[in-house]
Amino acid sequence: MVVWLLLAVLVTVVVVIEYMDHRRGTSGSARETDARVLLAAPVDELGAIEIADRGRLHRFERDAAGAWFYHGIHTEAAAAHTHTPDPALAERIARTFAAFGRARIERQFPLDREAGVYGVATPELVVLAYRRRQSQPLAQYAFGHIAPDTVSRYVMVVGSPVVVTIPKYQIDNLLALLRVAAGDLGPDPAAGRGAAGRP
Repeated sequence: MVVWLLLAVLVTVVVVIEYMDHRRGTSGSARETDARVLLAAPVDELGAIEIADRGRLHRFERDAAGAWFYHGIHTEAAAAHTHTPDPALAERIARTFAAFGRARIERQFPLDREAGVYGVATPELVVLAYRRRQSQPLAQYAFGHIAPDTVSRYVMVVGSPVVVTIPKYQIDNLLALLRVAAGDLGPDPAAGRGAAGRP
């Protein structure tokens, strides 16, 4: 009887622990307490992401089923404006944004009088994240220079008093997505961009 009673208690404890872990995972509480995640909300909660690069605004949206599609390039000439979903591109967009949603802040620096050396005052790339069915961005991210370590990139959440770094490959992934989505088969725009700033 004692053995069966101990076994029952052990099973109950395991079930309770698994249930609590599951609730924490689905509620997003772990993310809310992780201040080192760059994005202000999980990618699953976003309805659109805009990326401004070299005077061109690229917009990505979700359709009614939740699949990502490339909305097109918005310029004064409204070139290459499209709303046509593409399953292969939708998968590529989803993978890239899922990875970007996991981007973690590495270091922080105060936004002082020498902030120009970070490159965020005149950013090379700007990302705007929108919640579903919202016309105003949830957050805006200004990406500046490559850090002296050459593996990080300076970024500022617009309105924040600090500049942070995230892994440079996250920006390279976004730029590669723009090339594929816009059909730009020219030189890689990430190559040679973002001169190193101060440590």
